[in-house]
Amino acid sequence: MHSINDNELLQADLTACVRTLREGGLILYPTDTIWGIGCDATSDEAVRRVYALKQRADHKAMLTLADSPGRVMGYVDAIPDIAWDLIELSERPLTIIYPHGRNLAPSLLGPDGSVGIRVTRERFSHALCERFRRPIVSTSANLSGQAAPGCYDEVSQEIIRGVDYVVHYRRTDRSTARPSGIIRLGADGTIQVIRRTRRRAA
Repeated sequence: MHSINDNELLQADLTACVRTLREGGLILYPTDTIWGIGCDATSDEAVRRVYALKQRADHKAMLTLADSPGRVMGYVDAIPDIAWDLIELSERPLTIIYPHGRNLAPSLLGPDGSVGIRVTRERFSHALCERFRRPIVSTSANLSGQAAPGCYDEVSQEIIRGVDYVVHYRRTDRSTARPSGIIRLGADGTIQVIRRTRRRAA
């Protein structure tokens, strides 16, 4: 159970994050996997700021989060039928790479026009996507080549200083998180497993 104070903190963070995203800013926030750097996935300028902060080559596409499969429909040309089942039945976070992204920042797409989107069920990131009403970039909160942080305490000061707002909610959560599974879907419904989901260690 979350206390009233936790809920007030969450609501304050959501308000601040939405304002920051609308202004083209970057946020550091908890997701359904690890802590991530986020921005408006439709703003090419904001997305390029994320690449610069991470010191990451801009041909390495980043994924986005959405609050529902219905939201995903606005940002891909088509959703293969199998995707609906994968989203509904997956017990762990699952990123799906769709063949053709649209209505998103050009620099967010892969060289072939593909885009990775994950429907999040985690309390904060789901509420943020729902309130912002657009997909939000989610990329691990680390410099390129360094280990992804398993919790907030592992995020480097360089990343913290480089964003415009740092979420307070879940900062004290030290449970070890894992990256999502990744599946690439072809336009014909073919499936390629890029990264398998893994259970947390007992």
